Amino acid sequence: MYKRSRQGWLKHADFILLDIMSVVAAFGAAFYLRFVRDQFLYVDKLLYRNIAIWLVVADILTLVIFNTMHDVVRRNWFAELRQTLVHGGLVFSEILVMLFSLKDIEQVSRIVLWLTFILYCVLSYALRMLWKHWLLRRGASRNQRVMLLVADSTAAGGVLEHFQAHPVENIRVCGVVLVDRDAQGEAIAGVPVVANMQDAAQYICREWIDEVYFGVSSGNLMPYEMIDKCGDMGVTVHIQLLSAGKGKQVAEKIAGMSVVTSSINIASPAQLLLKRVLDIMGGLACSFVALIVMAVFGPMIKKASPGPILYAQERIGQNGRKFKMYKIRSMYMDADARKKDLMAQNRVTDGRMFKIEWDPRVIGNEILPDGTRKTGIGEFIRKWSLDEFPQGFNLLLGQMSLVGTRPPTVDEWEKYELHHRARLATKPGITGMWQVSGRSEITDFEEVTKLDTQYIANWSIWLDLKILVKTVGAVLKRKGAM
Repeated sequence: MYKRSRQGWLKHADFILLDIMSVVAAFGAAFYLRFVRDQFLYVDKLLYRNIAIWLVVADILTLVIFNTMHDVVRRNWFAELRQTLVHGGLVFSEILVMLFSLKDIEQVSRIVLWLTFILYCVLSYALRMLWKHWLLRRGASRNQRVMLLVADSTAAGGVLEHFQAHPVENIRVCGVVLVDRDAQGEAIAGVPVVANMQDAAQYICREWIDEVYFGVSSGNLMPYEMIDKCGDMGVTVHIQLLSAGKGKQVAEKIAGMSVVTSSINIASPAQLLLKRVLDIMGGLACSFVALIVMAVFGPMIKKASPGPILYAQERIGQNGRKFKMYKIRSMYMDADARKKDLMAQNRVTDGRMFKIEWDPRVIGNEILPDGTRKTGIGEFIRKWSLDEFPQGFNLLLGQMSLVGTRPPTVDEWEKYELHHRARLATKPGITGMWQVSGRSEITDFEEVTKLDTQYIANWSIWLDLKILVKTVGAVLKRKGAM
């Protein structure tokens, strides 16, 4: 799932908020410095309160009407200083006109106005430069969008220069694939050529790739088959030359270049923010319950099977990221080693998931001499899905979501075909579409992929809430526990 950049003047809402904070802080400081010696006597506080409100309104109007934040992240220090002075001049000109029109100008201290203007320019300029510096540093952090460039020999260098000139885009180009020759092992502008056109799809499927950028100098060289394969894998595609990819399309700019972006689904920043807020709330609740469950059932688990109560397993997350998923241990310590001996009983025949009718690796599960299958504490924990609550820690870390797709293990992921990769186009979830559509009763992995892809393509907050309600019902009924 692709998060579309904010458009219009709200694109720089962070800088706008900093500017509003600057003008309020500057006015407050100027007012205090002017009148503190007089102990604020003989001051029309209502008038100055109104001026503070007018300053905020004038600041916002100037930002919107004159678009003074245009290209703010690309301006150098001198251009930023000039724009700050221009913006401040416009704001205070509007205030002076308003005071003159209301005939209040004689009642307002000129020292307060001049101090406010000076302090505003200093504070606003400093905050803008510091924030841009932070954005540049964040651009080098692990939260970058990892992008693969597919281009021809002529266009690749120019496209990479654009990306290197716009580091605040928070994009890291991890590699290049050339469409007109096999240059694997070479480097262009310091970026390695990681694959040729024959094995590029497999490279995308197996590596951490968030997005693929297609930029070629000739429309005849545009690799449409490759674009279709990316669509099958649920990988977000940016096309510099107009072309139709699979999924939803939107026109935008990447590193200053116009592109058509295709993705299995496109969510707005507001939608993803709301989803993240729900995940944090759910993560706090799940983590609290997990601590209670570990306190109650932990001693029973350790008595039945010595070892840690909390179990961390490597899983594959969004777009191929690997992470440790936490669970309350419901299996014996050698469960992973014994898995290969039970593959013949796997209900999912292609091996891309592992589900068996009765799992002897679960703590307390054993077959009695008379053939009766006995269950214990591990089966109880799994049947009521109590083992899933520590995934609240993954929610708080941003590695998982309340609703998403089931994160595969590494050995399952290695068996994926190209179209199965579409399941990784969103954050993995504690629950999801296929779980509430039958949970572990569904043994056809193609059906699982179909349901997960349907969820991603039709995602909305309302769909998440609907799935969460169904999940609670499924757990209470103990239907097909995972």
